[in-house]
Amino acid sequence: MTDAEIEERIFALLARRQPGATICPSEVARALAPSGGAWREHMPQVRYVANALAQKGRLRVTRGGVPVDAATPGGPIRLGLPGSQASP
Repeated sequence: MTDAEIEERIFALLARRQPGATICPSEVARALAPSGGAWREHMPQVRYVANALAQKGRLRVTRGGVPVDAATPGGPIRLGLPGSQASP
């Protein structure tokens, strides 16, 4: 899967949510993996793309509602649109 496919899926999933809602990176990986596929192996790439988008100001990456670097270990993260309030 390409970075462009991941980016497209992130924004497609967010577009289907209510304003201010967030998504889990695993939703992106699962949506791009073949049915029953090993989606977990795609998580590092999804986090990488999310981090790049956040650095460009196109995405908000949070942990517990606080902005974080998507590549930093420390627990689950959420992806949302900039200026949105984090909500699961």
